[in-house]
Amino acid sequence: MPAKIIFLHGASSSGKSTIARGIQKTIDEPFWHISIDHLRDSGVLPLSRFDSGEFKWRDARSQFFQGFHRSLAAYASAGNNLIIEHILDTDGWLDELADLLAPFDVFFVGVHCSLPVLLEREKARGDRPIGSAEQDYNAIHRNVRYDLTIQSEHGADRNVERVIAEWRRRRAPSVFALKTKEMKLEPPV
Repeated sequence: MPAKIIFLHGASSSGKSTIARGIQKTIDEPFWHISIDHLRDSGVLPLSRFDSGEFKWRDARSQFFQGFHRSLAAYASAGNNLIIEHILDTDGWLDELADLLAPFDVFFVGVHCSLPVLLEREKARGDRPIGSAEQDYNAIHRNVRYDLTIQSEHGADRNVERVIAEWRRRRAPSVFALKTKEMKLEPPV
């Protein structure tokens, strides 16, 4: 059986991590929960040297994300089920990941959140550049279709239940496998 992937796509501060942790805790199969935040927080990146200006993040960003995307396919190729949370904020990433993850059972979930709530969460977190949530809000869901869309203000528990229920009822192929040029915007639920 190919690995199963639940892919949560949403703006910074939209609630992806909370939903992912809830899915991992509740779902009846083992799933890894993987995000960029895990790599950042584990010390994989030389953050202090980026922060000091010794290294330039913009010079390392492309290679970092190429490696991250390939690692997701490697984890799944080894038979690991994944809950991926990601912000597809760069042209070509959706196509790249659709190609890399094509052999796997991907369930693509759009995590939506209203702009006022995103801004409030971003400010409360204090660990994100102010304005990144609004930038994501205005761009990342454009021309993207999902297997399921959820609204994070509906509450994490309700969204976890909904994602798991719809994942169990999923049909192949996932819209994730479609090329992005063919996708149309699906409104939030």
